Amino acid sequence: MLTITDVSRRSGIASSALRFYEERGLIASERAGSGHRRYHRSVLRRIAFIAFAQRIGLTLEEIGAELAKLPADRVPSRRDWSQLSGAWAKRIDERIAELQRLRSGLTECIGCGCLSIDRCNLANPADVAGRKGPGPRYWLG
Repeated sequence: MLTITDVSRRSGIASSALRFYEERGLIASERAGSGHRRYHRSVLRRIAFIAFAQRIGLTLEEIGAELAKLPADRVPSRRDWSQLSGAWAKRIDERIAELQRLRSGLTECIGCGCLSIDRCNLANPADVAGRKGPGPRYWLG
């Protein structure tokens, strides 16, 4: 069993975040006689999964739903983790495409309606993008 300090140090996640994850039901601890939290070592894998899932854009609610798919009667295997994360390739590809689109638009008209960039007269004449809604329409899609 690991203390919250041990888990924080080994996972690189702040103790406050670990308590938050526990409140949200993403991880679990047991209480020692002193009332201090004690975690099974397997929680480190769940925390790494949470951090990874957040990096690819999953919300904590989505992460909780994914974690709920793991077996409750045993420690998850490599196969369990692989099945869980295997469906994320499409989401990662979509993020990559979005980032590439954003990078290519850094020096172009973004459809914000300012019409101050000389190319906006070509890319957004008469603020055509503004008819699609507020904000940087070319970035928002």
